[in-house]
Amino acid sequence: SGRGKKRRRRKSKARKLLEYGVVRALLPLSCFIPFKAIHLLSSLLGNLLYYGLSERRKTALQNLQMALGQEKTEQEIKRIARESCQSFLLTVFEFVQYQTIFKVDDAREAIKGSSGELEALFQKAKDIHESSGGCIFVTPHLGNWEFLPYVSSLVGIPLVVVVRSMKNEYLERLIYRNRADSGQVIISKKNALFALQKTLRQGKSIGLLPDQSTRQGIGVYFFGRKAWTTPAPALLSIMYQKPIVVVACCHKKEGYPFEGIVSDPIWPGPFQSEREEIFRLTEEMNKTMEAMIRKYPEQYFWIHHRWKTYRNQREFLR
Repeated sequence: SGRGKKRRRRKSKARKLLEYGVVRALLPLSCFIPFKAIHLLSSLLGNLLYYGLSERRKTALQNLQMALGQEKTEQEIKRIARESCQSFLLTVFEFVQYQTIFKVDDAREAIKGSSGELEALFQKAKDIHESSGGCIFVTPHLGNWEFLPYVSSLVGIPLVVVVRSMKNEYLERLIYRNRADSGQVIISKKNALFALQKTLRQGKSIGLLPDQSTRQGIGVYFFGRKAWTTPAPALLSIMYQKPIVVVACCHKKEGYPFEGIVSDPIWPGPFQSEREEIFRLTEEMNKTMEAMIRKYPEQYFWIHHRWKTYRNQREFLR
């Protein structure tokens, strides 16, 4: 059947163990690779990704045309799409390095060396967390979104981060263990709601990436076009009267250090209709993420089908 064709093949145990072995062997070596070499490698492989995977390139160009076509030339859109592929690869390589660099003992010094004033910039996030007794941090797939949990654990924000399950459980355990060593608490996206509710009740903060298309979404404008967006941040915000705070960690134009961006808190207000308030909060969140992406469009994950539509899609809240 058509449905059967679309179902992805499961990886064999041998392949999973091979992937695990390769990553396990390379992790200790990754910390010796200079950042400049990582930048060069990500540029080369990013170009390969852009020119080699025509479907992904097509998706990125279509997304950019919809989002920025009114204000960018065709050449600028192509450049942004190509640099977006390079930025994605840079995030992947940096994430691999973090697995060995940011252990608890020396993480503070390591992070200062690579992030400049990022710690000071995220003091605003810590202040919001403390004054509101925990909040809902959200970040788009912009710049290095994987860096944010490391920063939060170092500035002293107790944070529970939701991540998508990997298709290789051996690799997943290795990555989770290394992330836990840096002070992060990681939970799987699957059945995460109960853990998130418990976290907010305890006065801790949570971290979500809400900018990917989802069947369990609501249609909210993003770059002038409706995109299926998770209502989870807004629902939790209303339920626990906690603010939504949009954060991002972008590479500065000249390379290192990073620039940390922290929005003002988006608070739930009094409402007649809970549904309308969920839409208002989600729209405000999307608008804030959009403003950050406009500042660094070449660092956004344009190769994702952000405006994907689903057959027989019904709005999550009707």
